[in-house]
Amino acid sequence: MAATAWGIRSSGIRGASPVMSACVSPAEVILGADHQQQMYCHLLCGLRRWDAVDCIRAPYAAALARALRLLQSKWRQLCDDLECGTVCADVVTDAAMRGAVQDGVLAGPCPELAGRVRRICERDDWRGVLRQLWPDARYISCVTTGTMEQYFPAIKHFAGEALPVLGTDYLASECAIGINLERTSPPEETTYVLLPRAAYFEFIPFDMDAAGRGAAAAEPVDIAGVEAGKTYELVATTFRGLYRYKVGDVVKIAGFHHSSPRLQFVTRAPPPQEHGEVLTERDVMAAMDTFQLMLKDGGEVIEFAAFIIDGDGGQRRRRCATIAVEVSNGSKLLDHERSAAFLRRCTAPLEGCLGGAYRLSRATGDVAPLEVAVVRPGTFDRLAEAAIRGGAPANQYKPPKIVRHRHLVDVLQSSVVCSSSSITEPAAH
Repeated sequence: MAATAWGIRSSGIRGASPVMSACVSPAEVILGADHQQQMYCHLLCGLRRWDAVDCIRAPYAAALARALRLLQSKWRQLCDDLECGTVCADVVTDAAMRGAVQDGVLAGPCPELAGRVRRICERDDWRGVLRQLWPDARYISCVTTGTMEQYFPAIKHFAGEALPVLGTDYLASECAIGINLERTSPPEETTYVLLPRAAYFEFIPFDMDAAGRGAAAAEPVDIAGVEAGKTYELVATTFRGLYRYKVGDVVKIAGFHHSSPRLQFVTRAPPPQEHGEVLTERDVMAAMDTFQLMLKDGGEVIEFAAFIIDGDGGQRRRRCATIAVEVSNGSKLLDHERSAAFLRRCTAPLEGCLGGAYRLSRATGDVAPLEVAVVRPGTFDRLAEAAIRGGAPANQYKPPKIVRHRHLVDVLQSSVVCSSSSITEPAAH
């Protein structure tokens, strides 16, 4: 769905195309240019047409998680808009979007509906809130594997037990790859049956820790040559002309469905060796799992990303790896005095979660000790806006776990509240 943060499907509303008929929002919202304003309008339209919603869909779990955070922060304004029958001009500045929602969807004040939404949202516990707001919704559908796995617990919390979260199929820009036959499985158990006729697939044997970094064997194997339990980098030759194209995904063979391999997504493949990559997405996600466990009740990790920059090591320049972390409002880590000791204490355990490539680079002195930086709330929303302005597709935006573009690194560095490494004193910003 073009440029939509999340889609709310309704079988009772019909438009000029399948895309339009699958969403309660008007075309001006679906095709709008501002991602944040789109999300607000999707929420407002979904609340106004609550009785027409039969499922909630998003391309990726990250987009749905952003929309849910927006609902948490803006529900009072959404209720005011419903009650007055208008769209707040301070929130939605796009005149076309605002007019289409106000005239075509709200169509006047709805004080009773606004009161219903207020009663639901003013509760302290938001567990199961989606089913309460949209009682006819039968399921939630979005990609939850890979880097999207971190958002699954939050989405499941909002969905509750009565509203299932269904995984989607394995689709890439280049071609369809696999089908999910068990959509109710949690992300860590999700596998995809390879579609052998979607493209000609080959598999390069892959070892994340070989030679201190992800290293691939020279010779690929075809479908008949893969072995259960082994890890491979996926290669596709497509009907549209791509020849032996590296899709960029590392998958594990979880077994077979008849003769087709069952694929389990592992991680994105590291860039070629000449780029000097020492971290993988899987490394960073493992480190943040540990970080959240150490944080306990001191806040919730909302988003994170790592980046590596060149540093000054005297006669020898050493690169510095940093993990930027955004935590929930009210977290103790937003207070520099309270966060300093915690960050000092957690950096060494986080380093222990990183893979062989990082450990080898640390042992040889090529990389300085890991730095952990807490950034201001909303930083990763600004990162998304900067990425979309730079050309990233809004409807397929996935928050990067490793940031490689300098202008995006600048967004993170300019938002640091407090940072620390395992051997340096915390730096206030």
